[in-house]
Amino acid sequence: MCENLQLIFAVFRMGVYSLFRRLCCGGPPPARPTFNVLCLGLGGSGKSSLLAKVSGESTDAIEPTVGFSIKALMFDSCFVDVKELGGGDNVRPYWNRYYGGSQGVIFVVDSSADSSTMDKCLAAFDEALSHPELDGLPLLVLANFQDKPRARREDEVVNLLNLGNLTRPWAIQGCMLQDKDSIVKGFDTYNKMLLAQGRNTGDFDKI
Repeated sequence: MCENLQLIFAVFRMGVYSLFRRLCCGGPPPARPTFNVLCLGLGGSGKSSLLAKVSGESTDAIEPTVGFSIKALMFDSCFVDVKELGGGDNVRPYWNRYYGGSQGVIFVVDSSADSSTMDKCLAAFDEALSHPELDGLPLLVLANFQDKPRARREDEVVNLLNLGNLTRPWAIQGCMLQDKDSIVKGFDTYNKMLLAQGRNTGDFDKI
């Protein structure tokens, strides 16, 4: 029931946006492709807060995601429906049940985490990205908590996750909750990758 309500709310938000565009702009919004994207990361990496910030929702009293939640993000070039999966130890073994139908992956990293947590992050990252259903999909890594002491720079996270060895399209963006622009910048880059992938695979005919 909870998952059905999340789907209903996501569709409702899209409908309200379309109605707003019709009333304010005198016509239907221009056709834009929609991409279904997974958002992964360990518990406490800030996935829910970052997505809420991008969508303009309150980031107060964010609860840890149990199971999954869906967030409909609206950009000038496309819509991105993000399925965020909980990152707790008791949830990660079931991530692969939700991989089907994905067109991209977002992986959120706590860039200030200690070494043991980063080792766990790398193991979860490698296991997820090696799954056949996620093979070759565009990847965005959000190196969160750049405002915290000892936060790793983007290049350090690149090395830790061995991003340079990937054969898929990927991008990394350092970000923090207090700086929405840093998060949006990552999505701007990522959306271009999704659009390019869509053209190459023929998921849509024209942008």
